[in-house]
Amino acid sequence: MTSTIAIIRGDGIGPEIMDATLHVLDAMQLGLTYEFVDAGLVALEKHGDLLPAATLDTIERLGVALKGPLTTPVGGGFASINVALRRRFDLYANVRPAISFPNTRSRYQGIDIITVRENTEGAYIGEGQAISADGETATLTQKITRKGSERIARYAFELARKSGRKKVTVVHKANILKTTSGLFLRVAREVAAQYPDIEVNEMIVDNTAMQLVMRPEQFDVIVTTNLFGDIISDLCAGLIGGLGLIPGANIGEKAAIFEAVHGSAPDIAGKGVANPVALMLGAVQMLGHLEREPEAARLRTAIVATLQAKDHLTPDLGGAGTTTSLAQAIASRVQG
Repeated sequence: MTSTIAIIRGDGIGPEIMDATLHVLDAMQLGLTYEFVDAGLVALEKHGDLLPAATLDTIERLGVALKGPLTTPVGGGFASINVALRRRFDLYANVRPAISFPNTRSRYQGIDIITVRENTEGAYIGEGQAISADGETATLTQKITRKGSERIARYAFELARKSGRKKVTVVHKANILKTTSGLFLRVAREVAAQYPDIEVNEMIVDNTAMQLVMRPEQFDVIVTTNLFGDIISDLCAGLIGGLGLIPGANIGEKAAIFEAVHGSAPDIAGKGVANPVALMLGAVQMLGHLEREPEAARLRTAIVATLQAKDHLTPDLGGAGTTTSLAQAIASRVQG
């Protein structure tokens, strides 16, 4: 496994939370090295391109990247830089854990849900978008494939088995979207039959949203299509206190990109109060992907301990700390 990581510092608060995260990783003395590459507004300003070829080449060569939040300008070009990256490297599995933390602003305790979202197909990709000449009708193509459905379902069941989880909920809308969601559900059932040790449950997406609010403890691993997964994973973030506590892993056969899933928050950029925890949790996922599970566990334990102690927490977490002081508090615990 590589020990060199491509680093995209990001836009807005991205550089601040990335510096904080790398400070903690360096304190762990893992022997990691970094190659810094540009994307987003910084890349547009420096290179005239939101996603320079050099950035793509570096990610392809190293196979692993840690990414801060990016801003996609309004107007032409990419509909989303993140979507472009996922499609370029076929990062088909988006994995977002929502796990309760101490001393956070949440109405729930004991939440432990992983959403596994298909990342390269479906309505979210925006294929076939068109609007009529009179501006009165807009259309969009939604495409689901057997291949895409099979590999995301298999990823979810393999993840459940590897991590000792007992249940996978397949979320769909096959009662109405009988072709696209119907194909996804049929293929997921075929895959589920190969994992008799894992309980499988099927749930329509609107009922899933209601059940997540009413009885979130019934969920373990959720697997679903792209647009549904985008919405559900943000709902799950709300169960534990918000997007500031949610990382995201984008996994493909040959590359993986790990990130904070929140935005670039330009309104607080440069103020030193941005919460770096989501990106640090992305680094936890990255270390697990690099087969460095003990180190991943050590970093996560240090984050939890710092939240438990209310040590230099940033304002969104109810404290008076700064991005830097929170990073220093976490770094002191990973060294201990």
